[in-house]
Amino acid sequence: MAIRILNVNEQILSANDKLAESLRSRFKQSGVFVMNLMASPGAGKTSVILRVIESLSDKLKIGVIEGDITSDVDARKIEQANVDVVQINTQGACHLDANMILSAVDSLGLDGRGLVIIENVGNLVCPAEFNLGENMKVMVLSVPEGHDKPLKYPLMFTESKALILNKIDLLPYTDFDVDALKKTVLAMNPLMKIFPVSAKTGEGIAEFTEWLSSKVADVG
Repeated sequence: MAIRILNVNEQILSANDKLAESLRSRFKQSGVFVMNLMASPGAGKTSVILRVIESLSDKLKIGVIEGDITSDVDARKIEQANVDVVQINTQGACHLDANMILSAVDSLGLDGRGLVIIENVGNLVCPAEFNLGENMKVMVLSVPEGHDKPLKYPLMFTESKALILNKIDLLPYTDFDVDALKKTVLAMNPLMKIFPVSAKTGEGIAEFTEWLSSKVADVG
C-alpha cells in the first residue's frame, strides 16, 4: 500500500483563512479597523496599546482582544483604562487563530467601534502565520532584543505593515544599531513603516498614533 502523506499544517491554515475572510467581511461591514499587534514576550505590546488608548480614546471607540497562554494580567491593565476588553487564554497554544477571534468578537461587540486591537500571544514565529481577518499586522520589537531579530524571524517582519521599535530610551545603554535594523527590515519589506518609540516616556507615540488614525479614517 502506498504511503499517503497529509500536510496537516496546510489544512489548518486553509480552514483558518476561510474563517478569517468571513471575519474580514464582518469587520468591513461594521466599519471597524482591526490591528493585530504581535511581538515577543516583554517587548511592550500592552504598554504600546495603553499609549494608543491614551492618544485616541477621545476620538475613537476602542476595543481590545487580549491573547495570552494564561492569566488576565494585561486585560486588567486595559480595563483600568476604561476600554472594553475580552481575554482569550489559549491554554498552551502559541498564537491566536480566527476561531478564537470569532468568539471574542461576539463577546466584545462591534457596534460603534472605530478600532479593535488584537494583542497576540507573545511569540515571534506562529502569530505571523495565522490570518485573523485584520486590516493589518503590526509588530513591536524592543531595543533589548537586538537589531538582528529580522534575520532570525523574517516572516514576522515581511508580514507586518509597521514596526514599532520600542524602548528607545534604552539605546544609550545597548549596542543596538538602529540604522542596521532599518536597512535589514527595508530590504525584506520595502513598504514597512518604522516607528521608534518609548512607551515609557511617550517619545514617538504621536507619530505612530497619527499614522494609525489615518488608516482608521480610510476604512471609515
